[in-house]
Amino acid sequence: MLQGKNILLGVSGGIAVYKACALTSKLTQHGANVKVMMTQNATEFVSPLTFQALSRNPVYIDTFDEKDPEKIAHIDVADWADIAIVAPATANIIGKLANGIANDMLSTTLLATQASVYIAPAMNVHMYAHPAVIENMKKLEEWNYHFIEPGDGYLACGYVGKGRLEEPESIIDTVSNHIASNSLFKGKKVLISAGPTREKIDPVRYFTNRSSGKMGFALAEAAAKLGAEVTLVTGPVDLRLTANHITRINVTSAEEMYEAMHSNFSEHDIVIKAAAVADYRPKVTFDDKMKKQPNNWNVEMERTKDILQSLGEQKTHQFLVGFAAETSNPIEYGIQKLKNKHLDAIVINNVASEGAGFAGDTNIATYVNKSLEPIEIEIASKLDVADKLMNYIARDMKDEVQ
Repeated sequence: MLQGKNILLGVSGGIAVYKACALTSKLTQHGANVKVMMTQNATEFVSPLTFQALSRNPVYIDTFDEKDPEKIAHIDVADWADIAIVAPATANIIGKLANGIANDMLSTTLLATQASVYIAPAMNVHMYAHPAVIENMKKLEEWNYHFIEPGDGYLACGYVGKGRLEEPESIIDTVSNHIASNSLFKGKKVLISAGPTREKIDPVRYFTNRSSGKMGFALAEAAAKLGAEVTLVTGPVDLRLTANHITRINVTSAEEMYEAMHSNFSEHDIVIKAAAVADYRPKVTFDDKMKKQPNNWNVEMERTKDILQSLGEQKTHQFLVGFAAETSNPIEYGIQKLKNKHLDAIVINNVASEGAGFAGDTNIATYVNKSLEPIEIEIASKLDVADKLMNYIARDMKDEVQ
């Protein structure tokens, strides 16, 4: 998987720098093109000449050491890299990345690159467990940085515990396996809907629901990480995307979402309707604000178009996935929806369960395909749930082809 890949190896200052030498050698043996960038502290442990000999490329240390006047070195390397690996990654470099600090060549280049970044921490066991370090790693994971957990064992400081840099072979295996999984949806187009809709009453009032859009956005991120070209149709939410290859279409009402989903439906291979679309809208709307009256105000509601039903009736080659948010008999109602709306799979949420409701950062789900055998996904972050769901979809699509 690494043959011909351009790999930036970032080396920060710690005793584990010696393992980065072996990692450089093994990466080149796998056919990768390796350029090493060291912090000044890292040069206190191993000479840059060692990495130059192993990588057969110049070693970068100083941001202001511009050897080629036609290029800005750190931007040139940031653009060149397909993959960036930081090994060893100290608490210092992790903290810099998590807080946008760019005060040396390595931190500046890592903030500038669009490559996938893999971080292999190495530090004292108590440093690794410090709340600040944990919070920084959590933030970076949310930004799609990938962590390679350190191993347990005897550390240079004399402590025994987690904090030892993972072995070079394991780092290479982790990166290779991740690259392989990232090609699951290569060449596929995925259409996803997310968030709520708002149904206007007058210029200041509307009907809506509790959906935050977080699950749909997580699915879009997960699909993009697996190599898909993603179109995300989203209702009004205050969320941003971090992955590349996602086209965002903003809508407000159920009618607008219907039009956006249908106009994009035919050209996509996988369609996931995660949005919580209003089932009803006001039959009469007002261009001016309705003034408060002494009596009650009855608002007559009419049905909106059933987006999922119509997509199911029109599908040809698409793998169509729906969502069912239920509060009682969730599996029964979810399977009924799967059958009635001609779906290939459905994701069922019991939104009454703690950890599975709207607006939270976690979810609990049940995935059911045409075999009608439920697969339970225990409570996890919505990003982790999305990863699992996309892998189940990839498996089912592969089974259909076979």
